[in-house]
Amino acid sequence: MYTSNALKAELNDKGWRLTPQRETILTVFQNLPEGKHLSAEELHDLLHEQGDPISLSTIYRTVKLMSRMGILRELEFAEGHKHYEINQPYPYHHHHLICVKCNKTIEFKSDSVLKIGTKTAQKSGFHLLDCQLSIHAICPQCQRSIVPN
Repeated sequence: MYTSNALKAELNDKGWRLTPQRETILTVFQNLPEGKHLSAEELHDLLHEQGDPISLSTIYRTVKLMSRMGILRELEFAEGHKHYEINQPYPYHHHHLICVKCNKTIEFKSDSVLKIGTKTAQKSGFHLLDCQLSIHAICPQCQRSIVPN
């Protein structure tokens, strides 16, 4: 898992600083329970509840930066806005099955998806930062609610 020191070193290499806001945001994601994802707005609300008034624009910039660096995973769920989670290395790597009606999300693991992603990236000379599969479907409960009479 990414540490504050690792983030600081990587940011310094790129000419950026580890600001208190960036460190706070990293800490929040490191401490999220497994299976929990946050949108920028949810993160903003959580930080304000904790008495840490980081602006929403700073949060947007920071989660985008951390996603590009491979620290966070940017997730597209059915709600139409992005969610984020810490990017866990193998064997904690996982994918998402998302109900497009109720937004229920189930995490699952698949070594074959990661192997295909790694092989494809290497074949083209890329360095893999993340490989994620999001399956959009309709859960059993929502299927029952749309069955024709």
